[in-house]
This record gives sequence, C-alpha cells and structure tokens, in this order.
Amino acid sequence: MKVISAVLVVLFMVSSLAFPGEKEKIAVASNDKTPTASVSKQAGPSPFFLIFDGKGKLIETIANPYKEGGGGIAVADFLAGNGVTVVVAEEFGNRIVEVMKGKGIRAIAFKGSVEAAVKKILQTN
Repeated sequence: MKVISAVLVVLFMVSSLAFPGEKEKIAVASNDKTPTASVSKQAGPSPFFLIFDGKGKLIETIANPYKEGGGGIAVADFLAGNGVTVVVAEEFGNRIVEVMKGKGIRAIAFKGSVEAAVKKILQTN
C-alpha cells in the first residue's frame, strides 16, 4: 500500500511539472468587461476583474463587489476565495502585496490592456 501511495504522489508531482500554469488563475483588475479594456490603476477600487485560466482563456468576468469600499484586503480575500493565484493591476501597495502573498497570490504590476497583461504573464511563466 505504501508503494502505491508513493507512486501516486510521484505521478501527481510530475503531472504538476508537466502542465505548468494549468492550475493558475489570473485575475486582471479592469476598467471594463472586455479583454481590450485597460488594466485598472489599483485592484481595490477596480470596477471589474477578468479571470483567465493558465492558458490565457477568459473564463469569467466579475463585477468587483468592493469597488465602492472595503479596501484591498477584502478584495484579496474575495479573489483568494475564487481560486485566483495571480492578480494584475497598474500598482499595488506594500500591505496588500503582503496579504496576497500570505494567501498564495502573486501581485503583478502592468500598465496597458488586459489582453497584453495576460500575454506577458503567460510568456514569463
């Protein structure tokens, strides 16, 4: 039984390496609902989050329930609850970066369109 368990663990680890980005979920803070929109200055008050899978496919557009207030920490909790692993905005404060890091979320600063941000992330992974 221990041998089977060890083999399954090794297979799981190898499959994770073979398919990088498969489990990645990218949330881009956006000023509008489409990938051609510009990346929002900050994630907290961003009107929308466009969610992409690890291959760059748009899987969901979410209206930010905290855009009128609640702060970046509430947004970090919300995104973590949605399985997000990467958040993109033009800029981030030090505190929110630390909170996201504690939740296993990477913060990436990018200025430009949502689609350009996703392309850049996929090229660097």
